Amino acid sequence: MGTGGNIFQDLCNNPENGKRMTPYEDRFIKLALHMNQVYSLVHSRLFRKVSLSKLSNILRYWLPLAAVTTLLCGLIYLAVQQSLRWGANDPQIQMAEDAGAALAAGGIPASVLPVAQVEISSSLAPFMVIFNDSGEPQASSARLHGATPALPSGIFDYTRQKGEDRVTWQPEAGVRIAAVVVAFGGAQPGFVLAGRSLREVEIRASQVEQITGIAWLVTLAVSLFVVAACELILGNKKQSL
Repeated sequence: MGTGGNIFQDLCNNPENGKRMTPYEDRFIKLALHMNQVYSLVHSRLFRKVSLSKLSNILRYWLPLAAVTTLLCGLIYLAVQQSLRWGANDPQIQMAEDAGAALAAGGIPASVLPVAQVEISSSLAPFMVIFNDSGEPQASSARLHGATPALPSGIFDYTRQKGEDRVTWQPEAGVRIAAVVVAFGGAQPGFVLAGRSLREVEIRASQVEQITGIAWLVTLAVSLFVVAACELILGNKKQSL
């Protein structure tokens, strides 16, 4: 490519077979000569063999940027992921608290349940389960393959002490539920569980993870290019002075 300029210059000055170039051919040759000059300049400035000292300088400036970029992208992903997960507790918080208040006032368990039965392995609809103080289900709008799903006893122990618990409940593999459990008192104390599937929330979290990962890689690549270009160009200018 270094001899490209001579070849194009020969074509301009010594057309073969006595043929004269048309204005369009002449413009093309001049454009090619200009491109060749640009290439030579870029090649000499940016693609010259990088010395170990220059490589060390590039890494010295770029690695802190890479670390900060990684930390920021991680924090952004964590913040968005947690926001999505916390948002998945709506409207279960309101459902569980209202149902608990109604039951503590003497309401009938069946009266506070949603009307429709929900197959929690496939549906995205919210559901409720009413348990007695021993953790046995009394009424439910939730079904898992036709039966009322059981809740781990540890959740009842925690909720009995704290009054409320918000957990990710997995009644079986592949079924993950954003569950809110509220304890209620009254003549017949017990627990209210309100929940809904996390399927769509986890799909969105996965998409956020992919977008954040792409942004992280692009930012690393761009920052490395900018640091390397600055080091090579400014370094060459210092050497020429």
